[in-house]
Amino acid sequence: MGVPSWASPFRLRYWRRIWPWVLLSVGLAFVRLSKGAGFSDAYAFLSRPFWPGPAQREWIQKGMQLEQQARIRLLEEDNKRLREILSLDRSSKAGVVSAAVISRTPNGWWQQLELGKGQINGIAPGNAVLGPGGLLGTIKSVTPTTSRVRLLTAPGSRVGIWLPRTKRHGILIGVGTNRPLLRFLDKNPQAREGDVVSTSPASTLVPPNVPVGVIQSLENQAVPAPQANVQLIAAPEAIDWVQVQTR
Repeated sequence: MGVPSWASPFRLRYWRRIWPWVLLSVGLAFVRLSKGAGFSDAYAFLSRPFWPGPAQREWIQKGMQLEQQARIRLLEEDNKRLREILSLDRSSKAGVVSAAVISRTPNGWWQQLELGKGQINGIAPGNAVLGPGGLLGTIKSVTPTTSRVRLLTAPGSRVGIWLPRTKRHGILIGVGTNRPLLRFLDKNPQAREGDVVSTSPASTLVPPNVPVGVIQSLENQAVPAPQANVQLIAAPEAIDWVQVQTR
């Protein structure tokens, strides 16, 4: 029994329609069985002209050298800092306690610090806290082994200060930013940008004549008296050790 004459053209059209799908299925099956090895080989072959040559290799080596130099510099700085802390701890004198900063609030570093020494070391609320460069704040609360510092930048902090150059008094007020506000007690403080601010020579709450900061900007038209923004000399966000005045 023969095949009808119309069957051959029908089969030809059928295979023309399905052969791309057959090839695609075979290709996918090959990729699955080889786990993409073919594509990886093809990509490696096509990208070979763009592989790093001698120039790129030199750049990589220079980058590695710079990284190593930076690591060495950081290690040297860290070693110097640790030596300073050790030296400071050994040189502590009567009435002064050296303490490490063990904690600070990332989103509120301008409010408080936690120290690694407390009541058993002679620290008490109200003690003045000094950092490298000047006054940082006062002790707010203590536990037997830790203490909390209320920074000069904390909202509500108030410390009497004066300007050594003009001998004018004022009050340094924390406003919740890295620069506390200085309110003068005189309507004509004769202050200017760059003036150094220190604690009052008659101060009893904090040590007298201790550097605090530098005037960054002035508002001479403020009411009832001029005021200024002060940049602290001892930056609370950067220090990792302090000295607490226990007497």
